[in-house]
This record gives sequence, C-alpha cells and structure tokens, in this order.
Amino acid sequence: MSLLGIDVGTGGCKAAVYAQDGRRLALAYREYAPLCPGPGLAELDSAAVLEKIWDAVAEVAAATGRDPVTALSVSSLGEAVTPVSAGREVLGRSILCSDARGGEYVDLVRRQLGEEAFYRINPNILGPNYSLPKLLWLRDHQPGLFRQTWKFLLWGDLVGFLLGAEAMTSFSLANRTLLLDIRTERWSEPLLNLAGLSADKLPSVAPSGAVAGQVSAAMARRLGLSAGAKIVVGGHDQSCNALGAGVFQPGRAVCGIGTFECITPVFGSIPPPADMLRARLNVEHHIIAGRYVSFLYNQAGSLVRWFRDTFAAADQTLAGHSDIYDALAAEMPAEPSRLLVLPYFEPTGAPTFVQDAAGMIVGLRTSTRRGEILRAIMEAAAFYFVGSLRVLAGMGIDTRELVATGGGAKSDAWLQIQADVLGLPFVRLADTECGVAGAAMLAGIATGVYAGPEEAAERFVRRTRVFAPDAARHEHYRRQHERYAELHPRMADMLRSLGSAGGY
Repeated sequence: MSLLGIDVGTGGCKAAVYAQDGRRLALAYREYAPLCPGPGLAELDSAAVLEKIWDAVAEVAAATGRDPVTALSVSSLGEAVTPVSAGREVLGRSILCSDARGGEYVDLVRRQLGEEAFYRINPNILGPNYSLPKLLWLRDHQPGLFRQTWKFLLWGDLVGFLLGAEAMTSFSLANRTLLLDIRTERWSEPLLNLAGLSADKLPSVAPSGAVAGQVSAAMARRLGLSAGAKIVVGGHDQSCNALGAGVFQPGRAVCGIGTFECITPVFGSIPPPADMLRARLNVEHHIIAGRYVSFLYNQAGSLVRWFRDTFAAADQTLAGHSDIYDALAAEMPAEPSRLLVLPYFEPTGAPTFVQDAAGMIVGLRTSTRRGEILRAIMEAAAFYFVGSLRVLAGMGIDTRELVATGGGAKSDAWLQIQADVLGLPFVRLADTECGVAGAAMLAGIATGVYAGPEEAAERFVRRTRVFAPDAARHEHYRRQHERYAELHPRMADMLRSLGSAGGY
C-alpha cells in the first residue's frame, strides 16, 4: 500500500507517493503561471491547472508498482475559490489573493460590524485577499456566473470533489474565506447575513482528516489510481507543511519557503484575541485536532522567479543546467549585498498588510551584477520577518530555531542568508517537500495506518543539516535592517502612487 499527497500552490503543483515507512516512492511537479488580465488582477485558469495536477498524479501513480494508493489528501493554497456545477464541471477561473478586486466590500464589513467584533468570530485581519470580498465582487460584477454556480470550492476541496469526494472543506481552509466561526466550527450565520450570502453556495465543513469519499472509477482509470481509494479532507498548505515538518506541538514554528515565505507558529488553544489582533496576526485551525496556527508571510519564491524570468530568460548559457536556480545562485557574491530591496512587489502579508504596494531596488551601480541583485532579494525576504519574530517570542513561541521547508529550503545559500539575517539556526530536513508529505501523513493518520501524528512524524521526518548564523554577518545585517526599515515609511506615498498608476 502507499499514500498519496497532492499540493496545489499559486505557481505550481506537486504530487508524491509514500510507502508506509515514510519513504518517498515518486514525486512529480508541474509549473504554471498566474494570469494577469489587467492591472492589479491575478487569476488561475482552473481548468488548465487541473490538467497539470492530473498529469502529476498520473506520473506518480505509475511509479507505485505493487504499492497501490489506498488513501490520499490535498494540501492547497487558501482563499482562491473556483465555481463548479453540481455535475462536477468547472465554470470559471479562480481569483487569487493578490488580486485587488473586492476592496470596497472589506470597508463595508468594517463599517457595519467593526474589526474587533469580526475578529472574535473569524480571527483574520480584514483585507481584500480573502474569499469573501471576491465572492461579493463576483456576485455584483458577474451575476450570471454567480447564479449558475452550485458551489464555490477552495482548491483542496476542488481537487477532492473532482476525484469523486463530497463537496467538503476543512476548518483550516474554511477559515480563509472569512466566513467560518472558529469556535463553533461552522459557517457563521451573522457573517453570511451581513454579506448577503447563502451557505448553499459553499461546501460543507469538516475537520482535516475526515473521509470525504473515494476515488471514482472514471478518475481511477484516467489517473492510474485504485478505484475506491479513500479521499481524506486535507487543509491549508501551510498547516500541511507544518505537519510534514513534524511541527504540531504548541510552541514550535516552521518556515516554509515557497512562492510565499511563511513562518507558522503552533498554539495549543486559541490565543487571546486582543493580543493577536494588536499584533496583526491571524488564527486558524492546524490540521491536527486541538492545535491552532498563525501565519507571518510575504513574497519569496515569487520574487526569485520574477528575477529568473526578468534577468535570465534569454541566457542560453544556463539552458543546459538541470536547475537554473542553482546556476544563478552560483553567481551571487559570498558577502552581503550592498543593495537594499523592498519586497513589496505585490500586496504584502501579515503583519504589515500593505495593499497598494510597489517594490524597490536601491543602490544600483553600473558595476552591479545580477548575482548581487538576487542575493539582495533573498536578504530582503528575510528582513521582512525580523520584527515579527520578536512578536512571536513575546507570545511564548520558541524561536530558537526554525525548520525550513519548501523549494527554498534546498538552497544552501538561501538558508545561510536566512540564518545570518534572523540570527537563528535553520534546520533542513531530508525531505523538504513537506506540503505533499503532510498531506500523505494526514491520509495515513485518517485511515489508521499511523496511530497519530507522532508515529507519522517518526516515519517521515529526518533532520539532516543545521545552518547556524554567523555572528559577524548577523551584526552587519542588523545594521542593514535598520536602513531597510526606513525605506517604506520614507517612500510609501511615492510607492502608493506608482503602485496604483494606470496608463498614460
């Protein structure tokens, strides 16, 4: 037998199959790019992305041999929803969290209910990045599509539904809509009534680990899976990532370095709302029962991808490299960059939540090489979290080390930069693809393969290297961070103007 984990991200998807002892039998990745149909707009072509997901699943299913998949689960990005029919047809695209649409509805909720009252029901910092503002925008600007839609499904729910499961979402993903009552663990009637929405347009809500159905015969034939394989309710990618890294005990934290970099601390109960709201931090369910998490996040891998596509797209000398990122990282100087980058290329995440953003690269000279720009981007991605870690330490979260996961965790250079900037050891695991691993572990726990998360972690999680901070470089970066921290306050008005500027 084997377990299948699927991870759906903003810029790519992964599928991986694991043996019962935690060995990864196969891994497949497919990349795709968000669509930008206009200024400030960002969407995924849901039908096209699903084809990429099915390709990845079929590839790993073909490698299982005598170990057929008995259970699967899905880790996915949050917020973005896809309209579907009751006949399991995709009806439209998925609006991403970085899309600017829906901001006016956030102001409406804030005026009518108030941020504190809202936070007590759904502890997220109100913003246009969540599902609720997008749903209201669709209702008012695409009424035909809205009426035609049977359910709006988050990505983890969508994949499970099309594989044959019920239309069911996890507590962790439901929280990203802004419509879940975190304490009752149901769709909030007051919030639905305030927004003028019906729960009929949403999937049912269940804890991560519930069995939502089984793979249909048609999808089993198409993908090479076993008909009847259990489909287990998964969760938000950062919560799955934490389980895959073995981080589920209160007081610990994981750092996922993917399209976004996200530091995810774990709590044993819902933290005091007043403290969390004051710190501008959210709370949602972990995929492990009785645990909660928060997210501090901003762009990271998306900036490195932008650098790749902008500065190296036509470089034929890199064409033969198996990993273009390794080749580009080899061009980085060994010493800290003289440049400063403000990593606000898109709206930022917790705790700053700058919506009208634009990025900056400061200190360029004619002698500057692209390797130094890449290093400065990686440094800036770490600078974003310096103040936030102090907040976490004050809330009792153990920040003496961070477990690194995701694509960025494969880079020695990037992990050393993170350690030097933040002054913390970064731990690399034998398998850094913790989103798919966490989904597979959850599928195993839910179907009795493992007695609980402790046993699953024993099988899956192995530490292989610790990147310790260099004291001299950390001191240099401490001074550099002071300059970094001055950039946005000084340039905010100009960046706001540039970020919102249209055409001529």
